[in-house]
Amino acid sequence: MSAHRLLASLVLAFSLSAGFAIAQSAATPAGLTARDFAREPAIQGLSLSPSGKHLVGIVSPDGDTRYIAIWETANPGKAPVILGAQKMRLMRAQFIKDDRLGVLAQQLFTVGTQATHLQKIYITDLKGEKWTPAIPDQKASSEDEEFANKTSNPSILSSLPNDPKHILVEDNRLDGEGDIYKVDIYQGTAQRLFRGSDKYGSYVPDANGNLRARSYVGYDNGAVFVGLQFLNTATGQWEDHLRSYARDRNLTSVAGFSLDPNIVYLCRREKDKEGIYEYDLSQRKIIGPAFEHKLFEACAVSQDRAGKVLGFGYRADAQRFYWTDEKLAAIAKGLGPALDVTSVSAEWIDPASGTSAKISYPDGAGAYIRDWSDDLKYVLVEKSGPNLAPEYYLLTDGSKLALLGKARPQIPGDALGDSRLVQYKARDGLIIPAFLHTPSRARFGPGPYPAIVLPHGGPWARDDLEWDPSGWTKYFTARGYVVIQPQFRGSQGWGDKLNRAGDSQWGLAMQDDNDDAAKYLIAQGLAAPDRIALFGYSYGGYAAMAAAIRPNGLYQCAISGAGAPEIKRFQNQTFESRFLREFQRPSVGGMDVLEKAGQASIPIFVYHGDRDVTVEIAQSERFVAALKAAGRPHRFLAIKDMGHQYNLMTAADLEMQLVEIEKYLTTECGPGGI
Repeated sequence: MSAHRLLASLVLAFSLSAGFAIAQSAATPAGLTARDFAREPAIQGLSLSPSGKHLVGIVSPDGDTRYIAIWETANPGKAPVILGAQKMRLMRAQFIKDDRLGVLAQQLFTVGTQATHLQKIYITDLKGEKWTPAIPDQKASSEDEEFANKTSNPSILSSLPNDPKHILVEDNRLDGEGDIYKVDIYQGTAQRLFRGSDKYGSYVPDANGNLRARSYVGYDNGAVFVGLQFLNTATGQWEDHLRSYARDRNLTSVAGFSLDPNIVYLCRREKDKEGIYEYDLSQRKIIGPAFEHKLFEACAVSQDRAGKVLGFGYRADAQRFYWTDEKLAAIAKGLGPALDVTSVSAEWIDPASGTSAKISYPDGAGAYIRDWSDDLKYVLVEKSGPNLAPEYYLLTDGSKLALLGKARPQIPGDALGDSRLVQYKARDGLIIPAFLHTPSRARFGPGPYPAIVLPHGGPWARDDLEWDPSGWTKYFTARGYVVIQPQFRGSQGWGDKLNRAGDSQWGLAMQDDNDDAAKYLIAQGLAAPDRIALFGYSYGGYAAMAAAIRPNGLYQCAISGAGAPEIKRFQNQTFESRFLREFQRPSVGGMDVLEKAGQASIPIFVYHGDRDVTVEIAQSERFVAALKAAGRPHRFLAIKDMGHQYNLMTAADLEMQLVEIEKYLTTECGPGGI
């Protein structure tokens, strides 16, 4: 079928079926609770088998327990096969062969005083009759090795799509760290292809599973660099090609291998924004861009089993794809009209160059291609956005679009307000991107509203205009708050200038950007000046601690989740690695908020998970102890068994956060709450 006919059939012959056999509750138009936002999604993480015969996903009928569900695509009304686990939390399931799944499972793990989470990858059939580890177990020679083996998790380098029996797995156990195995998933046997070493790592396979790239850390007259090597397929020897010096903080990575054996796709920064470039192995030089975006960073390549490029990914308001494959491009174009997706346009100013351009992005929710069968008979589609939790559809034969299920059918989008990508000027003139979430005008009027400034973690990260699984944005807009997520200087994913402007500005200019976001809300008439709080998690938790200390009068209170108040401790960690001293140390510096905790001028709520191994809870405890010693108003909550990252939080953990944050905002945040 031609791309034109495919597009026409999708738009004109759109149909919506009752969907796959899965329990879906009706939406409740009012009275949304923290539980509604925090409970496990009814359906999530869907993927198709290569042939398209089956579909797998994680389902939760009760909002607490996760199960694996496997459907037959040809029989959408037939009940799925359900696989469960009594002791482990099922995190993800995906096809590695047409009849085999790779499953990531998680459980609590404690040895002595060390409390963490254990994750393991298992291989199972479609009935769950046989479960085997991704690499055969081996006997440890010591207690330390046994602990390391239990807490390590192998990584699947390649599902070897053109090999019917094997996958490539990298061993991360103490005794075999870095070893790469070819694993027979049916026999449970493994053949070691490469022995790990202290020097070489980050192996990259091509579409056929041949390991053709690797990297290492070296030194050039005392300067640390990451060397990129490629395998010469004619000689069988590894050869040096490119070096990325740590001091430049511009690492080159392999994005993919082309059908031409001499051409490799590299992700690198030639300008302010990362792009994807073609590198000629025979000429040993970059021959030009494969894909660049003038305004946003690009560093993803989508390829089929043979290695043909299907499209390129870039990160604008969220991750977007430019499809070069004719059929996928036609499908993507037709999804908008078929699923009633509309767009908004905005004037965008590039933070690096200051040039202005028109951009557009989905209004509240967009429709996206997420997976497909090899023959494109079946295409998995997701409709989602900041105002719509994911809805999953199956497109069959380019014409029939059937609803599979909704992640959160209990949350109506019209209760969540509006979301926009905006920009504002920092006090020094730097353009700062931000995501603005406003409550429903029909329910709460035009404003001004109580407001939350919500800086992200990292700080080397960024937010996206998509559904927020934590509930930190939309739970509060549903309650009449305006929420802004500033992409402060130091954020990654918006270009090099914005990122480097945050060097050693923790609690200083980075904090100014958060404060200027609050001033932007006030100037726009969206925030009541006497009803603003700053809430953040991880680095955002640090920013909340800094907000409590800086005497600017903007905030009535601060809320810190898993914050790291001891910047000197972080600096010392970067000194432990020669590479990090040159690559990361220049960006870490500023105010140590633990030293200034006694100067806190507003109330602060501090909470932390007691199984956090990224930022240990002791850091928050020391900050709280300093507040207490100085007689500063505060509240502290330790959340039992919660880790640092979102995937280490249960539905109960997320619900507790939302409930306790709201309670604090309304009862203890400044005079009378906000």
